[in-house]
Amino acid sequence: MGFAFSNDLKLESKAFTAEGVIPSKHTGEGEDVSPALSWKNAPAGTQSYAVICHDPDAPLISANGTYGFVHWVLYNIPGSVNELSEGCGDYTQGKNNFGNLGYNGPMPPEGHGQHKYYYWIIALDTELNLPAGLTLWQLLEKIEPNATAMNRLIGTYKRG
Repeated sequence: MGFAFSNDLKLESKAFTAEGVIPSKHTGEGEDVSPALSWKNAPAGTQSYAVICHDPDAPLISANGTYGFVHWVLYNIPGSVNELSEGCGDYTQGKNNFGNLGYNGPMPPEGHGQHKYYYWIIALDTELNLPAGLTLWQLLEKIEPNATAMNRLIGTYKRG
């Protein structure tokens, strides 16, 4: 089916507003816990979700042509779920660009200014039961045929 941006699927957080500053609690300078997220208006037939946090402003280009820095890859989220609690350790954690499983929050390089962080929700029409430890790009390759909708919540952060 392919990736389909949706204006109907909405992603929100209690921690920050769209284009708002991500509290330091959710960054590498704070407690480094994921923010609470919630979503609504998924397409009929949604069977599972994936959540991603990506910083396209990071000065990192990989040999395979990918760019930015991945802070979180989370998947195998059941279709009956519509929120993640703060510090979520549930579901299946993928590998971020820190080399860890799970969430590691914003931490732009010293003197690099404000970055935008894209928290994505992707609705899928099936349950894939994927193994832990997938990178963002491995996950996207596996879920692309089953993605029915996606949307984002953008937050900002500047290192203190």
